[in-house]
Amino acid sequence: MTHPKKRPFRKPPQRKPPGKPRRKPLDPARRAAFDVLRAVTERDAYPNLALPALLRERGITGRDAAFATELTYGTCRTRGLLDAVIAAAAERPADTINPVLLDLLRLGSYQLLRTRVDAHAAVSTTVDQAGIEFDSSRAGFVNGVLRTISARDEQSWVAELAPAHDPVGQLAFSHAHPRWIAQAFADALGARAGELAAVLASDDERPQVHLAARPGVLSAAELAATVGGAVGRYSPHAVYLPGGDPAQLAAVRDGQALVQDEGSQLVARALTLAPIDDDAGRWLDLCAGPGGKTALLAGLGAQVGARVTAVEVSAKRAGLVTDNTRGLPVEVVCADGRDAGLEPGFDRVLVDVPCTGLGSLRRRPESRWRRQPTDLPQLTKLQRELLGAAIALTRPGGAVLYATCSPHLAETVGVVADALRRHPVTALDTRPLFAPAADLGDGPYVQLWPHRHGTDAMFAAALQVG
Repeated sequence: MTHPKKRPFRKPPQRKPPGKPRRKPLDPARRAAFDVLRAVTERDAYPNLALPALLRERGITGRDAAFATELTYGTCRTRGLLDAVIAAAAERPADTINPVLLDLLRLGSYQLLRTRVDAHAAVSTTVDQAGIEFDSSRAGFVNGVLRTISARDEQSWVAELAPAHDPVGQLAFSHAHPRWIAQAFADALGARAGELAAVLASDDERPQVHLAARPGVLSAAELAATVGGAVGRYSPHAVYLPGGDPAQLAAVRDGQALVQDEGSQLVARALTLAPIDDDAGRWLDLCAGPGGKTALLAGLGAQVGARVTAVEVSAKRAGLVTDNTRGLPVEVVCADGRDAGLEPGFDRVLVDVPCTGLGSLRRRPESRWRRQPTDLPQLTKLQRELLGAAIALTRPGGAVLYATCSPHLAETVGVVADALRRHPVTALDTRPLFAPAADLGDGPYVQLWPHRHGTDAMFAAALQVG
């Protein structure tokens, strides 16, 4: 009798004990964006400073760097809109969500609503990171919120959530601006408030890098040829950079050129063009840090024998002024411009005051949500005091150029009107000083706009001391 062969004994497969599912961490580009978002939320970091440093530290370049930049800046710009959509999808206020989860949801929502990233990739990468940061329960919450958001496009969410019967509020919401900022722009536009949508849209565009060629050292044409850029439309010193990191350019490293918005170049140049008699070449930059306008002023002044005194209250920024003006006829004074201890009698004074920065929201994507209307009273008080100090330091017949990177009427015509009431000054027609730029407003002051001029929204008013 033949017996069947015995089969070898095999242990039944053992089931792994239940535990956390395997999660895939964020890829380098998304991780960089998320880390910068956390720094902005936790430490009020500036993404335009934090992100480039982080990319260099981690060696992220090329397409990954571009993707990280888009995610970081885009998420920061649209935070208010994203939070409203997240709150609707989660059926709870956004500020009640754990801050880390909220930043993850912002990152995922931005990809779903404003990029061409595949929806599955946007959701799965965010959910996995939520599981790594927390647990399956929180990951499930993120998954549910993002899947709800992904079921509709941005236009559908805007149509539901934008305030009804409020044209300014609707534009503000759809362009991801706080309503008070959109209203400030509409007020500054005045009769041309129909351009409000264009102004808000321009804040979402990545601004072109502008360089300023040092007067007497390098012409704009020479700089453009060196960096492969184009000569600017308005400032005779401006060059538009087609791309790349300007800090890597030899002309910038060697001090032959500075990174400077063309609007800022026009402001510094306008002071030198203000009509005055018997210019002795004693010029003053009362709020000088970090020194870009000071350097341009000093370069132009060196050609006519003028010297610039540069005042800056912050020791760190005063050091930057010194670095940016090395080799130029500049004396740097670290002091409060309201009481700098200087001898009066300056021929030309630039006072580019601290402000809300509403004119440079393109460059500082988080700023629109960081600034509040309650910032204005303290700022406008400081602005009035600085302008008063500038006037007191200017000789009779001399010129003061008041400038601010904001179109808010309280920071612009409001401050100047106060000075005209309180001090012995008259307003000059500032517009000819900005030629060949046109479409500068009704005068006598100048208001630049990104959608019209491609510059920051700089305001300038030239005053003559009586």
